[in-house]
Amino acid sequence: MSITEDQARKVAHLARIAVDDAALPALARELNGILHFMEQLNEVDVTGVEPMTGVTPMRLKRREDVVTTGDMADRILSNAPDAREGFFAVPKVVE
Repeated sequence: MSITEDQARKVAHLARIAVDDAALPALARELNGILHFMEQLNEVDVTGVEPMTGVTPMRLKRREDVVTTGDMADRILSNAPDAREGFFAVPKVVE
């Protein structure tokens, strides 16, 4: 598969990237290089390889999902720069 300059122009337009006409041949070569690499990846035999999310096998730490009453408003509001009547106080934004 090969990308022409017209196709590179269309890709740049769709990506909302301003590309000068003088730079289109370089962009087409770069896109061709990416597609060539993708073709190389498609040639790799991956039968029997399970999909993975990372290169190291690890599981996320999990905790019990326990419903509580919360009851820590005082502790949370102690971190606020300004708290009034049990709420975070913020400057007025809209007049």
